[in-house]
Amino acid sequence: MFEMSKTRENEPAIGIIGGSGLYQIEGFEEITEQTVTTPFGDPSDKIIMGRIAGRRVCFLPRHGVGHRLLPHEINHQANIWALRSLGVRWVISVTAVGSLREEFAPRDIVIPHQLLDRTATAAKHTFFGKGIAAHVGFADPYCEKLRTNLLDAARSLAPTVHETGTYLCMNGPAFSTRAEAAFHRQNGADIIGMTNGPEARLCREAEIAAATLALITDYDCWKPDEAAVEVETVLENLQANSAMAKRIIQAIIPRIPEQPDSVCHRVLDSAIFTPRELWPAKTAQELAPILGRFE
Repeated sequence: MFEMSKTRENEPAIGIIGGSGLYQIEGFEEITEQTVTTPFGDPSDKIIMGRIAGRRVCFLPRHGVGHRLLPHEINHQANIWALRSLGVRWVISVTAVGSLREEFAPRDIVIPHQLLDRTATAAKHTFFGKGIAAHVGFADPYCEKLRTNLLDAARSLAPTVHETGTYLCMNGPAFSTRAEAAFHRQNGADIIGMTNGPEARLCREAEIAAATLALITDYDCWKPDEAAVEVETVLENLQANSAMAKRIIQAIIPRIPEQPDSVCHRVLDSAIFTPRELWPAKTAQELAPILGRFE
């Protein structure tokens, strides 16, 4: 019931996670909608499938069409499992963030290289357990090959692109207090959001190469000469960045290799502790899209 199609696996796909209107891109063709059933519950919404520059692409609206889900309501396990079951081997997460640094201005773009996860919901952000123990390497949370491709695509189009940055993932749905923003700055964070931590962790476990296109919408609330973050400001700046994000997606698709060749695509080779003969049948079946190559 949960096994991945061999046809889909033979033609690896590129996944895009972002706003519900992100798939409205010029050149996106052969569009279909796919409802995916997962052992972890329902994904945020249907997955929009099609082709860009001849490559198979799957778009997933992170908050559901119409932005119906708060960050803590997103079922990240179901989202990433669904993408992996459709043969996705690369994911670009397009996400709005607040800036914690003077030089990272609203409407700038950041391609983060590091991650601080402060969501404290680790049990919901792993595929493993229930009889199969695995500990993936996560020192570098984003795929460097994909990150470099994304950086090159962004630089070719956007006026201001920051090539590194540390993303702090916080619990929502409220924005930070001033004390929290000061604390995050002291701990080395450059940008802040509410969703990228679990997406990056689960992509690593699913052997999906992942990178993030972060769109700065505000200065959070740490900057004394700026108004504290408000929804109106976030939406205004996000809308201004959305057209650029679509152009960057168009630019990166042809740069991504046709076959998975990153170390992220083989991370489970050295991560699984439980011997294959001890895997519970039910757990192995549920994780077939991820563990199928070990059969």
